[in-house]
Amino acid sequence: MVRSMKQITGGVCAVRGVRAYGIKENKNGLAVITGSGASSGVFTRNKIIAAPLTLTRTHLADKHKLEAIIANSGCANAFTGARGLSDARRMAELLADRLGVEKDAVGVASTGVIGVPLDLNWIEDHIDSVIAGLSDTPDGSTASARAIMTTDTRPKEFAVELPSGVRIGGIAKGSGMIAPDMATMLAFIYTDADISHEMLDSCLRQAVDRSFNMIVVDGDTSTNDMVLLTATAENGELDEKEFQEGLDRVCIELATMIVRDGEGAEKFIEARVTGAKTEEDAKNAAKAIVRSPLVKTAVHGSDPNWGRVIAAAGYSGALVDPDQISLALCGTLLVDHGMVVDSAGVDMSGNDIEIALDLGLGTGEAVAWGCDLTAEYVRINAEYTS
Repeated sequence: MVRSMKQITGGVCAVRGVRAYGIKENKNGLAVITGSGASSGVFTRNKIIAAPLTLTRTHLADKHKLEAIIANSGCANAFTGARGLSDARRMAELLADRLGVEKDAVGVASTGVIGVPLDLNWIEDHIDSVIAGLSDTPDGSTASARAIMTTDTRPKEFAVELPSGVRIGGIAKGSGMIAPDMATMLAFIYTDADISHEMLDSCLRQAVDRSFNMIVVDGDTSTNDMVLLTATAENGELDEKEFQEGLDRVCIELATMIVRDGEGAEKFIEARVTGAKTEEDAKNAAKAIVRSPLVKTAVHGSDPNWGRVIAAAGYSGALVDPDQISLALCGTLLVDHGMVVDSAGVDMSGNDIEIALDLGLGTGEAVAWGCDLTAEYVRINAEYTS
């Protein structure tokens, strides 16, 4: 009997060799994850880069390995100058001293308000209780996922076991400021596969391009986004194709959890583009559709205003031919090779909205995910620091 990939419980703690825990007090949170091995990271392309990213990127470039991660919520430690970098280093030192590892083998992450100095005293006061709670149980993973939440309404965790027995598990946070380039969120992923840094890095970049880089909530790219992947090498079996499929699955599941939990979101949008001249064209068109404020507001109002989808594809940069375009909304065909079909039968009352656009020009295809734009999104972000 051939085994298949299966979803398992436990988040990051489903992976052999990983322990985690975290605490949350009002807007402040602190999480620690331990698990030693080859590591890779993907970071925001915003030119304003938060201090923790600068430090973690340097650590990975020097060592290609992490022993642990420390992450705080409530303060982004971004646009904080020399003090911010010093505070990020102090976070790494605090954890390294307590775990007995080298400080440059610690990944540091922060999320929250930009331009506000980190409250190191709060972190120093709580780090020992977090370390005391470290656990390899599902509860440990959930506690760490809750600790990094900001405007998120629920923790985000997912794990799989591959046919070989290799496990991949992760946690993520993200709800607003989501338009990855790479990406607008935090994600910490672990595997017990025995895999080289080079292969780990290649697989992570492919997975991110298919997942976190294909989601949009509001079109903003954060200063703090990172995805870290560490391999504890406690399971010797490895099939690269199988591993890539498993990592893709974990990243896509975490990415779509972020979109479903978008600030104020009520509806989930999946835009599937086929028939593009190139894969890049398909990606550009799909992301333009889920990024469009007019598409997002039409979805919120259950209004089958399909012209907004066509317009978004037209300005996306993808090659388009109006006479070749076909479009279906929630399973109802609206445009057939450039010919408009009656849209009276479209039902957009559900919470999951499917947009299928065929450009009729080639074999390129891509999927992007987004959410509707609501008054609640405006309220949340109008009151974020107050």
